[in-house]
Amino acid sequence: MKKTPKTRIITDGLEILNRRYLKNDPEMRRLLAEETEKFKMGQQIYDLRTQADLTQNQLAQMVGTTGSVISRLESADYDGHSLKMLGRIAAALGKRVEIRIVDA
Repeated sequence: MKKTPKTRIITDGLEILNRRYLKNDPEMRRLLAEETEKFKMGQQIYDLRTQADLTQNQLAQMVGTTGSVISRLESADYDGHSLKMLGRIAAALGKRVEIRIVDA
């Protein structure tokens, strides 16, 4: 009697999403990469601010803006990060902005 191979049941949500929506769709992969970069930028600003033990309003005062602007910059949905504002935030936190160009 011939054995049939067992079918592996996929339970990993990310693997399911990858197979269903990203694997063969370059546009979806591009959009995911773009959203991931926005998230990383906002997360980095948040991490630096909290490591410096500052509130959004305190950081805002240091860079000459408002707390709501800092809140937007930390949001994963925000896509208006300017180099000038990032430079002001970095300087206020004793950091500098570094830009790299990498393969797409």
